[in-house]
Amino acid sequence: MLAAMPQPPSAASSRDEPVIRERGDACPGALRLHAADDGFLARVRVPGGLLTVAQAEALALAADRFGDGHLELTSRGNVQLRGLADGCGGGLAELLDRVGLLPAPSHERVRNIVASPLSGLDGLDGQGRPDAAAWAVEFDRLLCASPWAAALSGRFLFAFDDGRGDVAALGPDVTVLGRSAGRALIRLGRAADAVELAGQDAPRAALLAARYFLDAAVEAGTQAWRVAELPAEHTLDEAEFGRRLGAVGIAAGIARAVDRPYAAPPRPGWSGGPDGRAALCVLPPLGRLDTARWRVLVRVAQDEGSGRLRVTPWRSVVLPAVSGHGAARIEDAGLVITPDSPWETVTACTGRPGCAKSLADVRADARAVADRARGPLPVHWSGCERRCGHPRGTAWVDMVATGSGYRLGAPGRPVREDVRPFELAAALADARTDPDVVKK
Repeated sequence: MLAAMPQPPSAASSRDEPVIRERGDACPGALRLHAADDGFLARVRVPGGLLTVAQAEALALAADRFGDGHLELTSRGNVQLRGLADGCGGGLAELLDRVGLLPAPSHERVRNIVASPLSGLDGLDGQGRPDAAAWAVEFDRLLCASPWAAALSGRFLFAFDDGRGDVAALGPDVTVLGRSAGRALIRLGRAADAVELAGQDAPRAALLAARYFLDAAVEAGTQAWRVAELPAEHTLDEAEFGRRLGAVGIAAGIARAVDRPYAAPPRPGWSGGPDGRAALCVLPPLGRLDTARWRVLVRVAQDEGSGRLRVTPWRSVVLPAVSGHGAARIEDAGLVITPDSPWETVTACTGRPGCAKSLADVRADARAVADRARGPLPVHWSGCERRCGHPRGTAWVDMVATGSGYRLGAPGRPVREDVRPFELAAALADARTDPDVVKK
């Protein structure tokens, strides 16, 4: 049976009716654990994806001591621990706090901050681009020091983009976009216009944008969690935001209909650095790896790199200033460090057995056909209609488990209902290489 393709969640551009909620945000964190079918789950926020080797080692220790010995990278550059035992919360919190991963317990779920992962590492900062990582660090400090910010939802997203347009495409609630000559733009939600100001004021202005949202959400009374959920009469306005900035001494002007730059996510492999040492982007298949492989990354970063790691919102890890010998160690561990791997554009939700709502072991199904179902379009495997972790800001092939097979949809094509296991590889390969879609 063929049907019109349902609109993917990331494609929605407006809402006909405001979201009205009667409950609080249950988004998991490091202190608020989520009960899953495979045990408890902790989501550790990693602002900007920035980790020291001590912090990365602590995450591995936590996975071994309390969980299932694996780490999952999320679509917001955070790290999840699964299979946690009941009653481990206190020990986990103590371990994370010891290495600075819980600087403000009351704010730990609202530290949703992504930053351009190659900013300052690939030599493009010589073209006048700002250091997005430095912005993210300063903003996180300001956020944690603001008691009122704890009222934000665990889903509210801040993006610090150095101007290339990578994390700006992730649908943030507040986007800081670098411009030349030390300037920056701040966009509120999906607004066409933006506020322009000095780059040095960007972290403080992003915090004020969050305060503006909370004020609007309280006035609306709908318990909106994100900017796009505000009713039309409470939409955030750039002129009002500019006035709020001016009231605290931040000079800002309105930029009308600003361009939206776009850069693809960093691909597995090398990106040249200004000092002759390159950054290496490493891809764990499906964004999940055991602690032994994670520790290989940690040791390479410590012994042959900068002592730091950057987790990206595309479920990969960037290691700054790595040697060729370090790359060989990583490849020997079974992690992807070259482009054109079949895993480069394949993502999946948790699926069975970890999620009670899932109708299939989507990761096993994805692994079974990955090499035979390649194509230009990314594909996301979902165990149910919620499509957790689906790609954003791009066209993608949608595989949704039905219980007896998969519903397959691709942009511009009719949906195929109940694709059976023996048909999966051929059907998916065809959907990912549709010339009418790929050439657009």
